[in-house]
Amino acid sequence: MLMKSIKFILITILISISFKGIAQDQDERLNNPLVTDRPDATEASSTVGKGVLQFETGGLYESFEANNIKNENYTYNTMLIRYGLLDNLELRLGWDFVEGVTKVNGTKLNNVTSGLSPLLLGMKIDVAKENGAMPEIALIGHVFPIFSAGQDYRPETTAVDFRFSLSHTLSENSSLGYNIGAQWGDDSSEAAAIYTLAYGYSLSDKWGMYAEVYGDLPEDSSANHFWDAGFTYLASNDLQFDAYVGTSITEGQDVLIGMGLSYRIKPKQ
Repeated sequence: MLMKSIKFILITILISISFKGIAQDQDERLNNPLVTDRPDATEASSTVGKGVLQFETGGLYESFEANNIKNENYTYNTMLIRYGLLDNLELRLGWDFVEGVTKVNGTKLNNVTSGLSPLLLGMKIDVAKENGAMPEIALIGHVFPIFSAGQDYRPETTAVDFRFSLSHTLSENSSLGYNIGAQWGDDSSEAAAIYTLAYGYSLSDKWGMYAEVYGDLPEDSSANHFWDAGFTYLASNDLQFDAYVGTSITEGQDVLIGMGLSYRIKPKQ
């Protein structure tokens, strides 16, 4: 199952390269504000551009309580590094450092877990530019090798995922983005369809806001649905701050709170 999934992702990526006729104009892209894959779950539908190195990092807190047992996760550093290998191809490296705490009737247990989750290794490819009703499209694929995780967060199987990222410009100040794909992981052989849908609005040249729903639909298990919303602040064309909150629509998450920043390093002209 795993090898078939990896082969499918690689074949799809190779096919998508032939669909991309002309990469985005590099000068125009670098003169515009950076486009990030955070803070929402919806990945952007464009790459960073050739020679660009972009860091997207932050921290978050999430909790879920059932039957007087409360599980809390603190992610102190969720990092994504994006590097533009070509005008229409970026390489991606990511990791999370997580600490998990369990409380029973308000009493903290001693079985605290901490460490790195599996590394994210992947790529994103521009597939098509926006053209009228045709959305901008990118293809993203990741693999999460088990050897890269800390002992407390090391799964038994290697996870993989892929998704198509699409976006539409609705007006001068608003846009709609959505992802559709699938993932294999969490020590389960079943595939899960994944989706996101995000609406973004520019309040000013500096401030923006978004709201989204996202989730997954496993083959043989119950679906999981979530929502979140947040704000972004563009300090400069190459530096953006963000903050957001969310929770689950189905059971699984009571509260999600996070904040972070993204920074772009441009190639020398």
